[in-house]
Amino acid sequence: MSTLKGLLFNQYVAEGLTSIVEEMQSKYTAKKGRRFNYNNVTYEVSRPTLSEGTIEYEISSKIPENEIKTPKEMQAFFQQVKKFVSTGDFKPESMEMENIVWDYKNETEKKRDYVKLLYKLHLDDLFDNEEVVKRHNNIREGAKDPDVPHSASTFTTMGNVVLAAVRDTIKNIARNNINNLIDANKKTKEALKG
Repeated sequence: MSTLKGLLFNQYVAEGLTSIVEEMQSKYTAKKGRRFNYNNVTYEVSRPTLSEGTIEYEISSKIPENEIKTPKEMQAFFQQVKKFVSTGDFKPESMEMENIVWDYKNETEKKRDYVKLLYKLHLDDLFDNEEVVKRHNNIREGAKDPDVPHSASTFTTMGNVVLAAVRDTIKNIARNNINNLIDANKKTKEALKG
């Protein structure tokens, strides 16, 4: 059963991830939905889900099939990306190579291979108590903080500061995850060409 804390955090994590998608779409080539393209690779960031006290989300990148043709080469590409992603600060809970087949109106089938990374974060890891107290004290002393939302679901300024911290934390973590995957794809392409 979801708690109020979990539901509120999930809402603000969703805002943070949507903000990152918009940031990446403006920085790189925007695609439909929650996707963007950079250096001939399409990336996608999922919406978060709340599961047993953790927030889960996925980041995936398409394996560039116009550069890598055979299943053996695709598997080698995946293994290289997996190796590079494993060295990042925020390691994924799982890394899989997934095949997605699109059948649009039974006219065409497109097989696409993706690197799919699943990240899980415990709710309490989404904010730092000391930072929240510091930010709250600044507000109490009269400092303006336009990034702190006013949620009808929280009754205190401290609660609103926590929600802002959750949103900001997931944005920073997801940005690092995406940049790590972009870097892994770049290094993998270079390694396989060289």
